[in-house]
Amino acid sequence: MRRDPATGAPDFFSYARDYLHLYMPRVRAMSPKTIEAYRISLECFLGYLDQTEHIHREHVSFDHFDRPRLKAWLAWMADQQGYAPKTVTLRLSAVKAFLAYAAQEDITLITLSQAARALKAPAPPRKPVDYLTPPQIQAILAANAGATAKSRRNRMLLILLYDTAARVSEITSLTPQDLHLDQPGHLTLTGKRNKTRVVPLTGKTISHLRVYLAEFHPGAARHSATRPLFYSLRDGQPVRLSADTVSAVLKQAAQSARQDCPSIPGHIHCHLMRKTKAMDLYQQGVPLPVIMRLLGHENTSTTSAFYAFATLDMMRQAISKATPAISSLATEPLTQDKLQALYSLR
Repeated sequence: MRRDPATGAPDFFSYARDYLHLYMPRVRAMSPKTIEAYRISLECFLGYLDQTEHIHREHVSFDHFDRPRLKAWLAWMADQQGYAPKTVTLRLSAVKAFLAYAAQEDITLITLSQAARALKAPAPPRKPVDYLTPPQIQAILAANAGATAKSRRNRMLLILLYDTAARVSEITSLTPQDLHLDQPGHLTLTGKRNKTRVVPLTGKTISHLRVYLAEFHPGAARHSATRPLFYSLRDGQPVRLSADTVSAVLKQAAQSARQDCPSIPGHIHCHLMRKTKAMDLYQQGVPLPVIMRLLGHENTSTTSAFYAFATLDMMRQAISKATPAISSLATEPLTQDKLQALYSLR
């Protein structure tokens, strides 16, 4: 039942249940971790109502999601609970998204949703943007000399991770069928919510991949379509690498590379490779919307008309310009706002 039988008002818990258990997993196909984050955010608001206003959860209704209470909740999270600004923003965004869903289901909740939508969480302090310098990324990519099969696999893994600016999950889910090495060379990545995108490959990366496939996937036509591109053997069978394994490969390469390049940071992670590639592209003068397209970032402020010109050949040329050996600066200064836009990419 979507309405309270006694008052006729929209029933909060009915909408919350449908939102978390039907709409998000089935309609939006969101991951369990994302759904859990939204559930925790709603629980956080219910906890606030219970602790500060002594409104027990069985009595919570949409009337309690008014703007004054939401503002007081923001202050409570920041001042009394000590939540980081990023966490406060996440909690508020989740509640606003839930209210927007409820408003779409029940017209009487539109005003409530609009009032919440105008709320903004405190702006988090800006942190310095981290990325690797050209000598650092060169040293890391050269760390695996290729003396063993494992070293050759790891070298190809890091080259592709950097050259495509892919997320770790996108790299580990690749199969040889996702590669297209004939002209125009490209690969297909499957990202968040199973969305796919095509990323062009540079000539050097294609050459590396041909050598890699000849060693690790001979007779590829006879193999299963689900055979992972990068794998380890378990009981003689290829098993896709885990995200932890990829992270360990990068950390080991960085540790080895520090012998020749001591400036490589001590804390290094796979997402840093993605940021570094984005920075390399930007410093070669590639427009920010093209970079966002390459990285699979949804940017509603960029029109589809612009993307119509971001063809595969245009993106390939953009990637080919971006190499670790950068000899010229960007044509305009990299402002802090542009840095933050660039590194909001996930």
